Amino acid sequence: MSTSETARYVRLRVDVVLEIDGPAELTEAAEARIDGDDFMPEEERVHAREAAREDSAEALAYLVEPFDLIRDVPGIEMVQASWSSEEIEYDPDALEWDLGEEDGAEEDDVRP
Repeated sequence: MSTSETARYVRLRVDVVLEIDGPAELTEAAEARIDGDDFMPEEERVHAREAAREDSAEALAYLVEPFDLIRDVPGIEMVQASWSSEEIEYDPDALEWDLGEEDGAEEDDVRP
């Protein structure tokens, strides 16, 4: 069997830094998504609403759906997905946020 005839698995990693400039709107959208989830048990729904109200990162996590990234990509099937969201300190000038390295060289760089 050639490589093209066998299933291949690829891990796609995506890091996105977002600025929350409308926390009330974000929370409202998250609550609407939570309330519209027919499969979420009521006890979990209460906890989810509370978490979304207290933490913008939690609210965002209820709105992000990894499947949406690949929905229209032909020839693939999502077999597993996970994601997380957290508030961070962000300095766009710091080296850790330099996303210009696309060839993996940053992992090999040794910095004093």
